[in-house]
Amino acid sequence: MTPRIERTILSNLIHNEEFARKVIPFIKEEYFQDAIEKVIFKSIWRYAEEYKSTVTPAALAIEIKKTSLNDEQYRVSLELLEGLPIEDVGFEWLTNETEQWCKDKAIYNAVLNSIHIIEGKDRDQTPDVLPSLLSDALSVSFDKHVGHDYMEQFEDRFEYYNRSESKISFDLDFFNRITKGGLSNKTLNIAIAGTGVGKSLFMCHMAASVMMQGKNALYITLEMAEERIAERVDANLMNVTMDDLHDLPKHMYESKFAKLQKKTQGKLIVKEYPTASAHCGHFRSLLNELMLKKDFKPDIVFVDYINICASSRFKAGANVNSYTYIKGIAEELRGLAVEFDLPIVSATQTTRTGFVSTDIGLEDTSESFGLPATADFMFALIQTEELEELNQILVKQLKNRYADPTANKKFIIGVDRAKMKLYDVNQTAQEDMVDNGQGEELIDRFADFKV
Repeated sequence: MTPRIERTILSNLIHNEEFARKVIPFIKEEYFQDAIEKVIFKSIWRYAEEYKSTVTPAALAIEIKKTSLNDEQYRVSLELLEGLPIEDVGFEWLTNETEQWCKDKAIYNAVLNSIHIIEGKDRDQTPDVLPSLLSDALSVSFDKHVGHDYMEQFEDRFEYYNRSESKISFDLDFFNRITKGGLSNKTLNIAIAGTGVGKSLFMCHMAASVMMQGKNALYITLEMAEERIAERVDANLMNVTMDDLHDLPKHMYESKFAKLQKKTQGKLIVKEYPTASAHCGHFRSLLNELMLKKDFKPDIVFVDYINICASSRFKAGANVNSYTYIKGIAEELRGLAVEFDLPIVSATQTTRTGFVSTDIGLEDTSESFGLPATADFMFALIQTEELEELNQILVKQLKNRYADPTANKKFIIGVDRAKMKLYDVNQTAQEDMVDNGQGEELIDRFADFKV
């Protein structure tokens, strides 16, 4: 008879305490197809949960007797226990094989559940959950990290403090200053602004900058068409106005684009979803599909923008308040950033109060105060009539896990809306700020807020 990994696993759950403590938290009852094996595992798990130790064969026989098995099934279970192989198969090999078995079973069960959902046999779930079902199954793994030993790992901490972290840098000086060189992986970064101030412009500019650094960017748009985003990037990188872009002869356009191609190996993918129709499950599937079909792995993801995303946790029209809904989306996005080890940049609208305010704060976050609670970095983009005349935008830090948010709390950047570009301004513009942005008040020239 061909040996089955299930029997080896069950045997070692009884006789190998180190193995049992390692894997029991990750094994699920439904991974066992054989009914008797399922009962045996459930009894092992229940004993471990209650007594915090591995079960002995004698104790296990008694525990199984307490289950709903009839006399014949109980007799078979005892025979199965007696026939379990007792041998040293090697801890590392066994752990790796058990992990792969768990992953295979999780995927198999996810596929079966998906079929039931598609066929309408599961009335509690919609097909929208399919991407997350499969992704959860694919992500099954044994967590080998048991925590940081403060006293023992002091040298590791020193290396961590002094290592050069890989970041996505800005081409804007003050943004690099306040983030200590750029955006870190596994972070959620949010711009807040009123309509028309420059949320999408900021993200388009940064996407163009990232690409010219030789890195890859994925731009997910739920507001504008793919072509409109690409148009903005064209204007930015070709240094032409949006109007002139449409008047360029084909040979000039091709010449400018050829020069861009020679300057960078970076790529930009723009993907459009209908407003409020896509959630992190769709984004995860897209990321996986891009890797499989185009061998494309982004270094950063832009989501334009968070308020018009859907949630994978809540159905459309679900009876949940805006705090819970938007916070849920933010948590899903940050989870995606952690899963794929990259920074995510998104944006949010101001509230009605913030819409007419001259100084945006966290309280002006549209729809949900839970958003700033989840984000790693948040900043406001503020425009006044006078700033608009000067082709400038005021930036105000709202939350910063990269550095001290009180340093350079407010600063000015230049904006060329015709070319969809941002740029550093003369230092004198920064000196016009009250104590270089340390105070909360703006000088009189920022009196009339415009969005």
